[in-house]
Amino acid sequence: MSRPALHPAFHDIAKRVNNWGRWGADDEIGTLNLITDEVVREAAATVRTGRRVPLALPLREDGVQTGLIPGRVNPLHVMVQINQEIFGPGTVACSDDAVTMGLQAATHWDALTHVSHSGKIYNGRPADTITPHGGAEFSGIDKPRHIVSRGVLLDVARARGVDRLAGGHAVTPEDLDAAEELAGTRVRPGDIALVRTGQIQTYLAGAKDAYGYPSPGLSVRTPEWFHARDVAAVANDTLTFEIFPPEIDDLWLPVHALDLVEMGMLQGQNWNLEELSTACGQEERYCFLLSAMPEPFVGGTGTPVAPVAIL
Repeated sequence: MSRPALHPAFHDIAKRVNNWGRWGADDEIGTLNLITDEVVREAAATVRTGRRVPLALPLREDGVQTGLIPGRVNPLHVMVQINQEIFGPGTVACSDDAVTMGLQAATHWDALTHVSHSGKIYNGRPADTITPHGGAEFSGIDKPRHIVSRGVLLDVARARGVDRLAGGHAVTPEDLDAAEELAGTRVRPGDIALVRTGQIQTYLAGAKDAYGYPSPGLSVRTPEWFHARDVAAVANDTLTFEIFPPEIDDLWLPVHALDLVEMGMLQGQNWNLEELSTACGQEERYCFLLSAMPEPFVGGTGTPVAPVAIL
């Protein structure tokens, strides 16, 4: 049985945002190339008070995952030794622990290889270069060695005058324009955009099932907005990143495919932007130095991350 073709609207947008070959045929990091030394210097200049805001959820066994995605387990933490005097009685005792988890289980980056479509991953490489034992041969999460840039909070919920967007709200380019106006700064090349919907409030309040479905998220129209501004990466405060269920019937994860495969732009999910929203409102500025270093899992198609915004 042949697979259903992707919606024609998807292919039209894909042509307009495609970055294959833009940084050469061998490129594996996509829009992270836009984070130049100059961009980082300018990002460092945004630091005024030194106020640090953590953006990661705690890694815990009762985390955000519900079992919807097979194998994406919440962190399972075990102790492998407790106060063990491994060098003999009376010596210094050690405690060690181990964890099993899905790399995309909590606050994370999706690598460019996290999704494929039509048998391809970013830069036109074959999707079958991702193998059971080696993982991602190209564009694994180990390839971007550092992710530090200017972050801009696009607080869509606050720009719309609400604490949290409704579950069926598709964040549009017009929403991003309004959030950009609220921020008082234009998103520029090399920036990392953080899009706040307020959806993570449901998880923080203990309503895990309501957190994932239905969920506000980015519309299929937003990749063109980020492409036009040459954004380096985008993260938000939802489980699925894009609106879920999808805004176009039978077109599942189109924003993932446009961002990761066509544009080569990293995206992040389950970022806790609540404290940052408060801090930006108090200081009346929405740009900051953002450190969001990936854990370099060789061949990984994603990674947990503990980002910090420095104002």
